[in-house]
Amino acid sequence: MTITPGRNAAGEAIDYAEMLHALADASVDRGFSPYHDIDWDAPEFQVVPGDRRWILPESDLIGRHPWYQSLPESTRIEVGMYRQAGMAKVGLQFEQLLMSGVMLYLLNLPNGSAEFRYATHEVIEECNHTLMFQQAVNRAGADVVGFGRLFRGVAPLIPLIARVSPTFFFLCILAGEEPIDHIQKAFLRGHPDDYHPILKGVMRIHVAEEARHISFAHEFVRRHVPESGRLARGALSVLLPVAMRVACELIVPPSREFWSRFDVPDHVRRELFWASAGSRRERRGYFGDVRALAHEVGLMNPVARGVWKLAGIDGPPTRYRGEPVREPAPRAAG
Repeated sequence: MTITPGRNAAGEAIDYAEMLHALADASVDRGFSPYHDIDWDAPEFQVVPGDRRWILPESDLIGRHPWYQSLPESTRIEVGMYRQAGMAKVGLQFEQLLMSGVMLYLLNLPNGSAEFRYATHEVIEECNHTLMFQQAVNRAGADVVGFGRLFRGVAPLIPLIARVSPTFFFLCILAGEEPIDHIQKAFLRGHPDDYHPILKGVMRIHVAEEARHISFAHEFVRRHVPESGRLARGALSVLLPVAMRVACELIVPPSREFWSRFDVPDHVRRELFWASAGSRRERRGYFGDVRALAHEVGLMNPVARGVWKLAGIDGPPTRYRGEPVREPAPRAAG
């Protein structure tokens, strides 16, 4: 076996491999278990009627809207529980697609690959996340469906992207991970003691481990985009904002069942997603880190900028990973 200087036996750059081994070591030393680290049977974890800790905070697009705030407390609790359960179900389904694609990618990696080691740890953690999310849904008692029927029908094809273009697949991973991470961090930056322990426990574990997963996806893109040809980079630059917007539409708005169950007026639904200036600003904020990555790896050309703007997710890149949007979010009109 010939080993290229500066690269390991699998052909990966030594510094890249060292970073991945460090992430894998962190998964071993600082990993979480959905059953050991969350005491589901503790009295405070029980779901009881009238628990105000399910009321949505103002960091949530629905929670800050006057329509929601005008509802009776019992209805706000029910809406909040259904909304949180729906987000958990969507997160669970997204991670199932992620795991399927990653395993297809790992199928062809050579012996000695640091990507193989770290990504396998990530899949183990994502399996635990699906258990954790499903347990949260079960405890909430809301029979949520997650993704719509049409997307669930085509979803088995999504992991195949990992065989056609691994780089685009990992960009799609970021398209799903970044909005979820943004939303959960906003919850935890608020008043977490006011939330139900199920929400706090699930979010804290998920945010902690997703930090590693997002770091890997960013670094994977940094390493593999320069290896792509000019035409491939041009295609990736245009497909990136499309993937971000599509994933946002699949993950952030509630399901069709939500709107009908709670008889939400059409004008409220439009304001929430995405007719109001505040909701559009929130949507742009989900992807600041990805815009920074696109600038860094050469995927932000004039044509791509136009697509980002057309998709309604343009804006400045973040100055550092995870930088919060600091201006107060405008309230939607009543």
